[in-house]
Amino acid sequence: MQHAVGSPLPPPHQPGQEPAAGISSAAQHSGAHSGAPMGSPAGPAPVNPPPGFAGPPGPAVPHPPGHAPAPHHHAAPQHAPAPMPDTTGHVQLPPGGPVAMPSPPPAAGTPDPASTTLAVLLIGPAGAGKTSVAKYWAGHRRVPTAHISLDDVREWVRSGFADPQSGWNDHSEAQYRLARRTCGFAARNFLANGISCILDDAVFPDRPVVGLGGWKRHVGPGLLPVVLLPGLEIVLERNAERSGNRRLTDEEVARIHGRMAGWYGSGLPIIDNSQLDVPTTARVLDDVLARSIASPPPW
Repeated sequence: MQHAVGSPLPPPHQPGQEPAAGISSAAQHSGAHSGAPMGSPAGPAPVNPPPGFAGPPGPAVPHPPGHAPAPHHHAAPQHAPAPMPDTTGHVQLPPGGPVAMPSPPPAAGTPDPASTTLAVLLIGPAGAGKTSVAKYWAGHRRVPTAHISLDDVREWVRSGFADPQSGWNDHSEAQYRLARRTCGFAARNFLANGISCILDDAVFPDRPVVGLGGWKRHVGPGLLPVVLLPGLEIVLERNAERSGNRRLTDEEVARIHGRMAGWYGSGLPIIDNSQLDVPTTARVLDDVLARSIASPPPW
């Protein structure tokens, strides 16, 4: 085999063979470290190794007359070291697959969503309170639950962020799709490892392939969608309290809210939280999810 740099490696040294020309032997290598130049005269005569030293056989060393050679001690046999235990902290995780619909309990009665591993999609316009409700709901469950915010994942893009408020184009569309797919991967991995999740997104009913259908492809048929849709005046008030690129114009908020009204008659559960605070909305969400587990909505 040819090597990218330098000449080919020399063949391994065999017992009884002289080292190849230009290749230092063990003794030459040791001499090089001791400061002896190459080609210098041989050093002092070798001395006997200390008792118990199991080194390679060397030339016999003459002993003075009347003195017997020191007895040779054999070293204890060497054993292969025991394999080291895995102390890296690496934990094998199950791979995430499509999420199946949670099964209702076999006994009669309403299932308890607070103790069931779920994947929830909270839909609503800007200012509906999706993020606040999702965070509260995830933080007050009796089982491990994660909140996955689409807006947060979109804003992972720091350089080259395509802000939809600057105009909806191919770049903003691609970043939205990429963020949805990333959130879907995260949800599947959480659920495969026993952690529920709630995602929030402003999914439009007039774009089923990109919106609700896309989430169903990314997460699985077990995703439970719920629409959070307060009145327009409430949405406008909440939007006015926002800052940065999360705040939209009143015209944009009204346009989005009007499109969201298309969810009425879709068969998806809808929560009007116009007069509800966040904890109360989270409790209503639990009730809606219990009905969705017992009778999944057609979507």
